[in-house]
Amino acid sequence: MTTIEDATTAAAGRVVDDYDVVVVGGGIAGLSAALSATENGARVALLDRAIEQETGGNTRYTEAYLRMKTLDEPSDGLADTLVDDFMGHPDPGITADSGLDWGRRNPLLRAHQVVDLDYVAAFEDNAGPTLRWLEGHGIGFGQLPTLFLTVSTTRMAPVGGGLALVETLGAKARSLGVDFHFQTTARSLVVDDSGAVTGVETADAQGARRTFTGTVVLASGGYQGNAELMARYHGPLGMLARPVARGGNYNKGEGIEMAMAVGAATAGNFALFHAEPVDPRSPDPEAAIMAFTYGILVNVDGERFVDEARGPIDAWYERTTRDIQAQPRGIAWMILDAEGQAIPNLKTAIRTEESPVRADTIAELAARIEVDPDTLEATVTAYNAACPDGEWDPTRPDGLATDGVTPPKSNWAKPVRTGPFVAYPVMCANVFTFGGLKVDATSRVIDRDGRAIPGLYAAGEMTGLYYSNYTGSTSVLRGATFGRIAGADAAVLATKERA
Repeated sequence: MTTIEDATTAAAGRVVDDYDVVVVGGGIAGLSAALSATENGARVALLDRAIEQETGGNTRYTEAYLRMKTLDEPSDGLADTLVDDFMGHPDPGITADSGLDWGRRNPLLRAHQVVDLDYVAAFEDNAGPTLRWLEGHGIGFGQLPTLFLTVSTTRMAPVGGGLALVETLGAKARSLGVDFHFQTTARSLVVDDSGAVTGVETADAQGARRTFTGTVVLASGGYQGNAELMARYHGPLGMLARPVARGGNYNKGEGIEMAMAVGAATAGNFALFHAEPVDPRSPDPEAAIMAFTYGILVNVDGERFVDEARGPIDAWYERTTRDIQAQPRGIAWMILDAEGQAIPNLKTAIRTEESPVRADTIAELAARIEVDPDTLEATVTAYNAACPDGEWDPTRPDGLATDGVTPPKSNWAKPVRTGPFVAYPVMCANVFTFGGLKVDATSRVIDRDGRAIPGLYAAGEMTGLYYSNYTGSTSVLRGATFGRIAGADAAVLATKERA
């Protein structure tokens, strides 16, 4: 790639690299954008703050479940679930325009933080074609096992998970001529006098400044790796939710901040993030503990604090994890008795490689997990007394509910009475943050006056879509879908300007 240095940049010691499209971020959204832009005739640079061996952000470490029935058909209710997520109480006088074409909507609505209906429709319409497109680039898919023993929807996954996405698509992008720049962090956007974004200012591993010019696609994730932003948006609980995998630590939020600095509107809920229950002792990515529906959860005071089994684990684990985060020190213990440990395929739902704490009695277990024995014994006794007789079926929500104990347990309420007992510590991990940039159905970033910012696109976890609860298995899917859309549209814009 030709390097251009004019007198000004040379005097400042700054290098300028001229491209058609500059993609910031190397996860599924960024890789999809880079590939799509290249296929549409653009000269593309992909910037990633990580070293090459750790490129890919969260994508590298996830199993990448996809909310799909088949390769061509999204799971039932995908759009409805996204649209029906509780978004507060927006002014109906503003949202009344939602059914109008985008250009005819009131600017207040176009810039509003609620979900864009056109965006959701584009997601549903393009998810299948995007997976077929990925298949054409060497990605295999299948109905692979999940970590959920009870489910509320259908899922597929790429063979080899997120790592396969990063490695396969990265190799394909290189073969098509995409230039990768690792240890290169985007710091700010370049904006011309007309308000159009024309590039990105960056810093390399030595801190040297460098400018990449071109239409910009931001795909650099949320801000879960930035302690200051976590404290700003999530208060004292922010420090009790580390990134779920190593890749999340690279997500410092600059992409969101630099877009907001040029007037970008936001969407999604900045007060929440996608929460997952993990073993705090484990350094492994997504060391998930998804079996608490079959036992009880107690806090460090030895008390139950939540209905552990409100429904299928895949639909309810996030809300339960937030309840865990709110407990003293952000920790709970999952306790299972011998019958709970004997559930078929239980290890599928317990992904940690760390051994549980074991004991023959509840009092002994309490001592080993440093919980008051009298309190824990009283908690277990009260819970056991509230468990009904009836058929216990761990394969489906069985309606076997407690009676006369607070909090209740709505399903799988079976006494914890048969030793030996085990306990796993559980904490809240931050998979990704909900608040992000407002984009339209073509992934153009929208400003606070409801206008598309010329030359600026965004895709993936840095765009706002979720509000009260994560619609499971949609993150990688929408990253690929809107990365592809953004890359194609950005390429058309850039090559038109070049001509």
